[in-house]
Amino acid sequence: MHFFRTLLLASSLLFAVSAHAGKITVAAAADLKFALDEIVTAFQQAHSADLVDVIYGSSGKFHTQIQQGAPYDLYFSADIAFPRALAKAGFAASEVKPYAIGRIVLWSTTLNARQMTLSSLTDANIARVAIANPRHAPYGKRAEEALRAAGLWDKVGPKLVYGESIAHAAQFVQTGNAQVGVIALALAVSPELASKGGYWLIPERLHQPLEQGFIITRRAESNALAQRFADYMDSNAARAVMRKYGFVLPGEAAGK
Repeated sequence: MHFFRTLLLASSLLFAVSAHAGKITVAAAADLKFALDEIVTAFQQAHSADLVDVIYGSSGKFHTQIQQGAPYDLYFSADIAFPRALAKAGFAASEVKPYAIGRIVLWSTTLNARQMTLSSLTDANIARVAIANPRHAPYGKRAEEALRAAGLWDKVGPKLVYGESIAHAAQFVQTGNAQVGVIALALAVSPELASKGGYWLIPERLHQPLEQGFIITRRAESNALAQRFADYMDSNAARAVMRKYGFVLPGEAAGK
């Protein structure tokens, strides 16, 4: 009898743990790579039975994939227009939640970007400038807007090399395939990139705001873990991480 009582107790405990365990897959804009990794690590320390798997890439491509049935439970976009469009089309199980405003910078590993401006990109010694593809990457679209607003698009255009995402654009600079990149501030200040190069903050008046937002997808409508993680993004701990990576949070003024 003692054996069966022990077995019953163990089964009950296993059921209790399983009832709270879960797994979600998050599609996230590439600018979130370092910030969201930290947030997920902290979340899983407090929810050790849960697994949060994050895939980083282009916001525009994720937008298309979700419409085609990709198995993502949450979608974090660098342009809030993408999740808004999905919600309007019936692909969301939540309201669209703004989570940050991003910034773009000039970044280089070989030149002193701190002393540069957009006009510096016309220098004959700069042969290649990396940006994310404006057709599907919000940071690339804002880079194009800034260059056009500064009257430099026609001069810099022939030098441009396009990354599939903002992280890919940064990789062009890291590998020497471009001397300068227009990348996300959140990447430039990350431990991995901050030690390799400097940056110059592009004035936000030159482009539309990089208002970012997320949704719980229709696929995760009954997924309790998806809701727990969505709620955690509004916690003080998560917001502190976002601030550390240069994001301006909803309801807060820009610091610079």
